[in-house]
Amino acid sequence: MRSTELSVNTGRGRGPVDLTAACERFVAEAADGGDGLLSIFLPHATAGLVVIETGAGTEQDVVTALDAILPRDDRWRHRHGSPGHGADHLVPLLAPPSLTIPVLGGRLVLGTWQSICLLDPNADRSTRTVLLSFVAG
Repeated sequence: MRSTELSVNTGRGRGPVDLTAACERFVAEAADGGDGLLSIFLPHATAGLVVIETGAGTEQDVVTALDAILPRDDRWRHRHGSPGHGADHLVPLLAPPSLTIPVLGGRLVLGTWQSICLLDPNADRSTRTVLLSFVAG
């Protein structure tokens, strides 16, 4: 097994951050042309991981959907941080903190329009840690 830790700057915006290229670079080196699994883990309580299509407005649609499902208002008991931050702590119910992606021939197995994204609704944090591990098959 090979592992690495990424530091991802999400800025002060909210929404998905594409990790696909970083995952591809890691797998290309770690898999050395072989098969296995890429495990991705996000050790944060207010963000998650998703496989989605990016571009064509999807990123903003994700934020709009999250805000409809988890409104950013004062209904939440968890109230520190920016207004609506309590909703951020429920994001892992919809976007888990881990993903597993198959690797064949040293390449991620993703559909044509699929991207691996960190979903960060929390504008209070600008840097996230992502752990990548390749397990050979």
